[in-house]
Amino acid sequence: MINRIYALATANPGKVKEMREILSGLGIEVLTRENLGINVEIEETGTTFIENATLKATAICEISEMPSIADDSGLIVEALDGKPGVYSSSFGGEELTAEARCIYLLKQMEKIKNIEQRRAKFVSTIVCAFRDGNTLSASGECSGIITKSLIGSGGFGYDPVFKPDGYNKTMAELSVDEKNKISHRGKALREFSKLLQSYTAGTTV
Repeated sequence: MINRIYALATANPGKVKEMREILSGLGIEVLTRENLGINVEIEETGTTFIENATLKATAICEISEMPSIADDSGLIVEALDGKPGVYSSSFGGEELTAEARCIYLLKQMEKIKNIEQRRAKFVSTIVCAFRDGNTLSASGECSGIITKSLIGSGGFGYDPVFKPDGYNKTMAELSVDEKNKISHRGKALREFSKLLQSYTAGTTV
């Protein structure tokens, strides 16, 4: 198992909790920005998940002088031509709460009644930046449909309006273990762990 310590570039509290839980189970210990006393705003100017994740990982790596892991993720809705995508956290306006953002999304889709036309997927890209300038990246997806109302109180973000394939409940109704097993972020982190083990086998990070 991996026992090195990494900085976690992600600042979103929900993501931090989820990533720490999954990574600890994979033998990876992380220190958050709060742990490290890093309080910076990283402008996410990329147009893809991997670009934004790389920006965050590289910036925190430079500041912390530690290898740093970042996540960039979002919801892609077919009926909205891929929106909100990389702009998932600001969809509808920066000032919206997570609940208000879900409601805004549902309003954009209120005329779409056919459930098969409400297809969507969560996408997560994980990037680790090392002090020598190298990076590792891995991605994961979770497909499902957008519900017609908010259901469930767990999770965060768009979880209350996303019902994953094979389940008759939303992400917000799943237990932590259930969600981590099928989530886009869980899949990306497990793939990342495999890559990291191969990379660190003969490399000092």
